[in-house]
Amino acid sequence: MNDALKTMIGNMPEKTGKSLEEWLVILKKETFAKHSEAVNFLKKEHGVTHGFANTIVHLSKEDKTETVDLVTAQYEKKQDLKPIYEALKSYIKTLGNDVEFAPKKAYVSVRRKKQFAIIQPSTKTRLDLGLNLKGKEATDVLENSGSFNAMCSHRIRLTSTEDISEDIKNWIKEAYEAAG
Repeated sequence: MNDALKTMIGNMPEKTGKSLEEWLVILKKETFAKHSEAVNFLKKEHGVTHGFANTIVHLSKEDKTETVDLVTAQYEKKQDLKPIYEALKSYIKTLGNDVEFAPKKAYVSVRRKKQFAIIQPSTKTRLDLGLNLKGKEATDVLENSGSFNAMCSHRIRLTSTEDISEDIKNWIKEAYEAAG
């Protein structure tokens, strides 16, 4: 990958509002007969400039399996945590059809109009749920995020699906609603 392309990908979140991975998830949901149809979709539906749209579409054709592999790789050595991820994802999907799951290398970003949660297998025995709940008072379960992730205001540590209480579901819903 040349330096210009690396720079363009690095600038993508600031210039387009989403990372390359997030754009690839959006494109994967659509079907296009031609390259130009996909470029025009990004330009018209998402306001992406031609240069970024063209680059995103080109890169979307390089590796169709990477998005799925990111989640698989996260849980490859942490299989006991995968049911927690699946339970959280299943609940979050019930909140609305505007939720996007955008896998990254180490976590999954959960977005609406903006990110409201991240799901990260942090250790072999613990999954961390990061939430954006600005101004919310911390509790023994809903911790301030500290150094966990700068994109979230709070963190919840989960070790089993039984840890997903009604309080946690309510906090997730509150973060979802605030991201609309």
